[in-house]
Amino acid sequence: MKKLLILTVCCFTTTLSFAQQKEAQENKLVQFHMAIVKKGPNWTDAKTGEAQKVRQQHRSYVKSLVGSGKAVIAGPFGDDSEIRGIYIFRAANADEAKSWADADPAAQAGQHINEMHPWWSEDIFVKSAASLRSETVYLGFLKRGPNRKEGDGNTPEVQELQKAHIANINRLAETKKLVMAGPFGDNGDYRGIFVFRLGSLKEAQDLAATDPMIKIDRLRLELHAWTVPAGVIP
Repeated sequence: MKKLLILTVCCFTTTLSFAQQKEAQENKLVQFHMAIVKKGPNWTDAKTGEAQKVRQQHRSYVKSLVGSGKAVIAGPFGDDSEIRGIYIFRAANADEAKSWADADPAAQAGQHINEMHPWWSEDIFVKSAASLRSETVYLGFLKRGPNRKEGDGNTPEVQELQKAHIANINRLAETKKLVMAGPFGDNGDYRGIFVFRLGSLKEAQDLAATDPMIKIDRLRLELHAWTVPAGVIP
């Protein structure tokens, strides 16, 4: 995971250039497509028959995507934020991934809406079995912070912070508490993700707070409890 993390950190402050994409390929990183599933215009948590029917169809559809290998992992968030969960797709292109996300019965009913992003990671995922139990991990979106300025990545101060940032991430990876990471391949507010396997959200917050870029508010962390099939993330 060390090579992954080094490239990942470099990419959190910028979109992937051609040279970085080449480096990603050399380091055996794969471009996946992530659907960030948000509350749609018809979102409801009501327990009416129709709403429960849609939720059941949604759960069955998620299982079918993971079972077929189209989604390498998927799962809901355990809070009541705008984001309901994520899919990570192994797709030929962005349009194919979007078509799979938008075919979800909950999206068709307007309860969910999908925000799509290209996302890079080492291909660590283990194929899920239908009988696998679930586990809770903690997924943090690394987002553009107010102290990130365009073009400041080339300044000596930020480059030194970047080295400290890399060292801290590698330290967390070596503890086996940071189990997954990767940058988004576009240039939006979402820069990348961390996934922690820990006992609590508070512990994940405390570990993430050791990141030098988070300390200076160049990156901000949005953390969620994420329920996924156990064993898919080694």
